[in-house]
Order: sequence, then structure tokens, then C-alpha cells
Amino acid sequence: MSNPWIDRSSPIREGEELNEDRLARFLREPLGLEGALDIRQFPRGFSNLTYLVRVGDRELVLRRPPFGSDVETAHDMGREYRILSRLRPRFPKVPEPLVYCEDEKVLGAPFYLMERVEGAILRAPVAEDREPPRERVSALAGSFVDTFVELHRVEVESTGLIELGKPEGYVRRQIEGWAGRYRRARTDEIPAMEEVARWLEERMPAERGVSLIHNDYKYDNLVLDPGDWSRIRAVLDWEMATVGDPWMDLGCALGYWVEPGDPEPLQGLNLSPTTLPGNPSRRELVERYVERVGENPGPIVFYVVYGLFRLAVIIQQIYARYVQGHTEDPRFARLIDGVKACAWAADRAIELDRIDDLG
Repeated sequence: MSNPWIDRSSPIREGEELNEDRLARFLREPLGLEGALDIRQFPRGFSNLTYLVRVGDRELVLRRPPFGSDVETAHDMGREYRILSRLRPRFPKVPEPLVYCEDEKVLGAPFYLMERVEGAILRAPVAEDREPPRERVSALAGSFVDTFVELHRVEVESTGLIELGKPEGYVRRQIEGWAGRYRRARTDEIPAMEEVARWLEERMPAERGVSLIHNDYKYDNLVLDPGDWSRIRAVLDWEMATVGDPWMDLGCALGYWVEPGDPEPLQGLNLSPTTLPGNPSRRELVERYVERVGENPGPIVFYVVYGLFRLAVIIQQIYARYVQGHTEDPRFARLIDGVKACAWAADRAIELDRIDDLG
């Protein structure tokens, strides 16, 4: 019986096909790969498109921007390839990058290929009859935090990735930048989004450190050893990685972290299976992170509200593409509910001045 947690590919969605002949010609020169291609698509994810490319017994993963996207800074394939290339010698829990192609004549957009890291990926929703044992989830949650801290401790200067961003003024740029992106992508009137944006702008703390930050760290971006979920084989999806305040990165991760006792607006998001038995609460996750880094948590409500607001904006940008007709993916039709849920949760955390028990 096959392992149900191994990530599976599916037939390519209509409108997201790749030109197999051009890709085959491209692969001959840099990688010496010849023969018929078998291309399938990994159906999860809402941003960059990810494909499984088989040539004989070789399995590669191809990443390219979504069709119809005009958010260039969020889909820079050359930047993502460069991050993997420079990070892997210092942080080996990333796939091995192989080749980058900037010639849009090949597939209509820049793309890159990397080796496939096969393993288990924990995604939501999880059916009741497949619920993993509590102790397995607890072990994973511990490694989730420990690997996050490991990443934040990488010496940025040694990787050559300091060029990714300017640490000074990072917090301000993030708050102002995400507020601006929301207003440009807005499709519906959601008063809580404007109120949360104002609150964040009025309470920005100073930067508390400089680290390489992932900016999308969550369970389904981790490849796990199928036999031991405490062993994380790879961290995926580096498209939003940059250099900045690691506590803001923690806030982004907490934006995905829903608890069993959270009210329906948050439960409805179902973006990560953090409600499974064995998972810590948001407060407990922060406590483990604080213990590992040896610092106080500072204005943790601010970081969580930022994570929720930023997630709402990302969802809004994807939903706007759907409204504009750039994608027909049926998963996008109700994404506006996710924007509203994040806005509600952020507003509630502000009102209660805490990150737990938002009901």
C-alpha cells in the first residue's frame, strides 16, 4: 500500500500546459537529458506553478510564474533560483537547484528546475480516518520550530544573500508595502482591513535582528521523512524569502496557525492542519521559539496581526486574478472569504490584545 502522505502529481490543469517540445530541447544542453518527457502538475498551492518532469528515471521539479500574473516581484524565478543556489551550502534542507532559464520563448515565462525531494507533506484538510498519531504531530511541531530557528541563525553574509533586501526600515516597508498591495488588489469593501492597516502603521516596532527569512513557513512547505516526521528533508517555496527581522517571519508563520478552539472564521480558512491533536497553541509555539533563540517575544500581538494582514493581502491578490479572468481554477472562487476571515482574526487579536482564545 502506498504512503498516503507522499506528495502526488496530477494531470495538468487546463490552461497551464507547458510546451513539451521546447522544454525537451532546452533540457538537452544544460543537463544532458534526452528522451520523451512526462509532465504532470502538483495541484496544490496558489502562487507559482509547480510541475513534475520525468525524463527516463530522472525526476525534476519545474517552477514557473502563474499565467496572467502581473505581480512581478512575487514571481521572480531568477531570484528564487539564486536563493536556493546560495543557501544550500549553509542550510542543506533545500532542494538542489539545477538550471534557470530566463528566455521566455521556451515556456512563455522564466522558469527553473531542481531535483525532486520526495517525502511526506502534511496538508489540510486531513480526513478523520487518516488523522496521524498525536505523538507524530507533536514531534513534527517541535522540528517545525527548531528548523525555523536553524534558518534564522544562518549567517546571511556567508551566503551572499544580504543583497536580497535592506534590513534597516524592514518593518516599515513591510507594513506600508502590504497595505499598498491590498488597496491595488481590492475587489470588495472590507472595513476591518483598513482598520488593521492603520493599527499596524501606528504601532510599528523597531527591527530586532537581521536574518534570512522564508516569509511562507508552514507545514505544507516542508518535505518530511515518511518514516519519521521529526526529520525535515527540505523546506520548499522560497519565492518570498528575503533579509529582514526574524520576528516578522514568526508572525507570518503564526498567521497560518489555527487552533481547535478558534471561532469559525478562522477554522474556515483551513490553510494548514495545525488543529490536529499534538499541535501546540500559538502561545506554546512562541514559547518554544523564544526558548530556542533566547530572547523575549516583544510585541507578539503586533507580529501575529501583521501575519494575518499579510496573509489576507496575498489571498486578495490571488482572488483579484480570478475576478479579472486570469485563471479559471475553481479553488479561487471563494478566496474572498479567506480575506474576511484573516481581517476578522487580526481585528479580534487587536481588540483582546492577545494571540490565543480569540473566540
